[in-house]
Amino acid sequence: MDMKHKALLIPIILLVVVTVWLLIAPPRWWLNLTKPIDLTDPIAAGVQLADQYACRKCHRLGDSGALKAPDLTDVAQRLDEKTLRTWLENPQAIKGNTAMPNFRLSDSEIAALLAYLQTQ
Repeated sequence: MDMKHKALLIPIILLVVVTVWLLIAPPRWWLNLTKPIDLTDPIAAGVQLADQYACRKCHRLGDSGALKAPDLTDVAQRLDEKTLRTWLENPQAIKGNTAMPNFRLSDSEIAALLAYLQTQ
């Protein structure tokens, strides 16, 4: 391998490592940059996100959904906002062996889901 190819190899490896990092364990600033939500109507956005992330496949919300995971009806009255936010940011931080996946939500997605959950 000549010097020209070796000089290109380092930036290519660096680019691959950064790309893999952003895909596998994206930092909060990256999530906020790549997954913004319009919060003009946060409740409607939260409803859409609950459908998009299929929350009802495991949770009951209002009159519909499964009971594989806790019922989220009145969850905003049972848990404080900080705890709910942590569940949405990183469920394993609350309960290490939880089956709830980390959806890697942006701050605006979390705000919309919290607004929606406060109406349940």
